[in-house]
Amino acid sequence: MPLHTLSPREVHCATDGDHNDGGGLILRVRGTNSNWIFRFTAPNGRRRDMGFGTAHRDSAAAAGESVHLARERARRAREVLAAGGDPLEEKRAERKAAAEREAAKKAERKAERATLCRVAREYHERAVEPRFTSKHAALWIASLENNVPAALWNAPIDTIEPIALFKAMAILKKRIPETADKVRQRLDKVFDDAVFHGICTANPARIIRGKLSEEPRGRKEGHYRALPFNHVPDFMNQLRAEKCTAARALEFGLLTAARTGEILGSTWEEIDEESGVWRIPASRMKGKQEHVVYLSTPALEILKVMRAIGGLFVFPSPRDPRRRLSNMAMLVLLDRMKMRARTTVHGVCRSSFSTWANETGIARSDVIEACLAHKEADKVRAAYNHASFAAERAALLRAWADYCATCKLPVAANADRAQVLPMMKVA
Repeated sequence: MPLHTLSPREVHCATDGDHNDGGGLILRVRGTNSNWIFRFTAPNGRRRDMGFGTAHRDSAAAAGESVHLARERARRAREVLAAGGDPLEEKRAERKAAAEREAAKKAERKAERATLCRVAREYHERAVEPRFTSKHAALWIASLENNVPAALWNAPIDTIEPIALFKAMAILKKRIPETADKVRQRLDKVFDDAVFHGICTANPARIIRGKLSEEPRGRKEGHYRALPFNHVPDFMNQLRAEKCTAARALEFGLLTAARTGEILGSTWEEIDEESGVWRIPASRMKGKQEHVVYLSTPALEILKVMRAIGGLFVFPSPRDPRRRLSNMAMLVLLDRMKMRARTTVHGVCRSSFSTWANETGIARSDVIEACLAHKEADKVRAAYNHASFAAERAALLRAWADYCATCKLPVAANADRAQVLPMMKVA
């Protein structure tokens, strides 16, 4: 049978009925509807009709383009028949494969959106915020944001493996055991909710619970007796009423979260009051790396008072300005304040700060650790992590200074909270 028997004009002007173009291609016109049909005999001997879609006949040009496309489809269908296939079944298989590809793409896009971060925040908004005070709810999500490593926090929730979560929680447990317990428990709820809603199929936070309990806990902050951080503002108020060099040294250490040796060994060469920076050389640091402290306004006010005394050291000995303050001076001060049984210098200057920063979730754990000059436990991470977090560290120490100034106890008549008191006696 000859092919291509219909001209574009005949297609354009065709009336109701079936119009053969040859080789099984038919123009079917039914009222206002026009379609292309390919009629063939399948390899199993069955007579079949295969639709090629609408025949556009609004103009001779449209009709010409429409018949050209239909003939090309018919040519491909004849090639399938010649190869022993069924073009209709092949078309259905292609449609099914295309639908599966699209479904896979949608699932992939959904998985990309369903990161642990997004799922946790959605759960927090839906299930935590309505049930708890705004303060507790904020601490709840902050504990996850600040302590779950970014690689896990931003990963699709259904790709997080138990071993990866276990390693992250084990490191956190050695550093801040109490916080690690809370983080794992909260992740347990997030994953449980995600499993319930079909976002993931397993709860790795629950799977690692038993294994994590076998891991050694890091030392508690209470290893050095430390004031609960909500007692620090009142302690600061009492400290500022003490008129001695040791009190100013302890106050400065509290505001900078510094170690005793770093405080007492500080010299004016290390201080840049204009830019508000205290640069401690590596030789004086426990980790043998230079450490930069960003000084808050109250810390700078202490330096103004100490500058007037003169001497090489910022906190000189009252007996000899050429020498630094005694190692025992701040402990004697704590004795006099009747605080020795409640805290140590390290405890109030560093442990209280660390607990406050971690428990309130006011900053990322990396920033808190940088303020404390702690060495990175992960050697690989340490090799690549050169970030100093300067702005965040400065903001954190300013927030700590503001918090320390929130005392609710009455201030002594001669103690102006906005000023640092001068030294009057030897500690």
